[in-house]
Amino acid sequence: EKGDEVSWSDFDGQYRTVYFGYTYCPDVCPVDNQRAMAGLKAFEQAHPDLGAKIQPLFISVDPGRDTPAVLDEFTANFHPRLLGLTGTKAQIDEVTGKFAATYSIGDKQEGGGYLVGHTNITYLFGPEGEPLAILPTDEGAEAVAAELEKWVH
Repeated sequence: EKGDEVSWSDFDGQYRTVYFGYTYCPDVCPVDNQRAMAGLKAFEQAHPDLGAKIQPLFISVDPGRDTPAVLDEFTANFHPRLLGLTGTKAQIDEVTGKFAATYSIGDKQEGGGYLVGHTNITYLFGPEGEPLAILPTDEGAEAVAAELEKWVH
């Protein structure tokens, strides 16, 4: 969202939450991100030193609309450190493939909009980039904070 190119290794030494979605999502993405980031905020309040070790990431699967500026505005609604990432379709395809995530861009609707089907899982990775858990965003912020308690040390 700042226009800089990033890679997975840029986050070495940090825990990472990763969510694939898009800013124009009418329901799932805002709810999942609100719950995940509210859980992170609760964890940060309980453990300020540990909370700072977590880098939340939102990876857009809608390169046609999710510009860096749009991502910056979207992520600011959920957490001050939530970083929005985008790229070309080829880059997004490569990243989603590595994470076993999926997405499909729907047909344009009247007015030019479209929906994007996507995996709606919030992944948690360890400081060496290793997969640790899936955060239970469907159970709310308290469940997310409790899951972070189990893994972040």
